[in-house]
Amino acid sequence: MTTPNDTYLTVCAQEGETPVYKEKGSRFLGYAFHVETPEAVQDILRELRAQHHAARHVCYAYRLGASGVVFRAGDDGEPSGTAGLPIYNQLLSFRTTDTLVAVVRYFGGILLGASGLVAAYKQAARMALETSRIEERIVCRKLEVRFGYGQISAVMRLVKERGLDLLEQDLREDCRIRVAVRASAAEAVRGALEAIFGVKVSQEPD
Repeated sequence: MTTPNDTYLTVCAQEGETPVYKEKGSRFLGYAFHVETPEAVQDILRELRAQHHAARHVCYAYRLGASGVVFRAGDDGEPSGTAGLPIYNQLLSFRTTDTLVAVVRYFGGILLGASGLVAAYKQAARMALETSRIEERIVCRKLEVRFGYGQISAVMRLVKERGLDLLEQDLREDCRIRVAVRASAAEAVRGALEAIFGVKVSQEPD
């Protein structure tokens, strides 16, 4: 699947039973979630820790935003770089964002060493993503369009022709609409709207 600049991949839902990777008595349970805020991440981690209160570690990594610029990895007591980082690298490998992967470890009594831990967390994270439904989503920009009553026909015709998603409209004397447009087309759509006499367009912050 090719991913243009204004699309991204994200986990929708994990399907089937939670995958379990086993190594020398330890069990690594892999979970994947769709998330959009750090607060949502923390809520899920709290739920996992409560659900698996007997587990030794709940390690994780997440990426947020269409380009994955917000990210974090946590080792939760494992040696630095042996858990969160290999999980994060699987997020990169699957090119997913707005996604949290958490791996719950039940200790089996045998130390795995740094390389063994890296391999185990990598595999559990991969299994979590492989059992998840991943979809491509489009990055949109929101535009606010203001115009006079006399421009209604021209503006609404352009909205229809360009297939814009009409989010809100107020067509009284001082007209105002809000539309969503694919990011790659936002500049062209804005230019076409502003070419209509009396129309003012502003882009809302992301």
